Amino acid sequence: MDTLSYKTVSANKNTVAKEWLLVDADGQALGRLASEVAKLLRGKHKPSFTPHVDCGDNVIIINASNVKLTGNKWNDKTYIRHTGYPGGQRSLTATEMYKKDPTRLVEKAVKGMLPKNKLGAELFRNLKVYASAAHNQEAQKPRTINLNNSN
Repeated sequence: MDTLSYKTVSANKNTVAKEWLLVDADGQALGRLASEVAKLLRGKHKPSFTPHVDCGDNVIIINASNVKLTGNKWNDKTYIRHTGYPGGQRSLTATEMYKKDPTRLVEKAVKGMLPKNKLGAELFRNLKVYASAAHNQEAQKPRTINLNNSN
């Protein structure tokens, strides 16, 4: 019996096979979309997943302006930030943030589901979000992913 077949393969930056994936957010629930995209960015769908390495794919999200929020989340969900000055806490509802920039809703949801460290920041750079169906990554020939059919 060949013992080499029992070796655990640990991926690194040079051995990872990255590809470009296209996800259509039209009619998708925000949280469910974000969790699936976070898995794709992290690389958890690959058999060569290694927790401390960026082994995920580059993900393009189109139609971010057509994402859904269920219940009263459009008015009740708040996004809080701080200016850094005393009394500088600011908050926006989901509706207000959507009016400013609909892509930021999706970006914040996905970023919140990534690791809170240097790896998470590196993974977030692999995400491109567009409000409409047009995107700038045609040259990368992205493979379309249908989130409704995935597990």
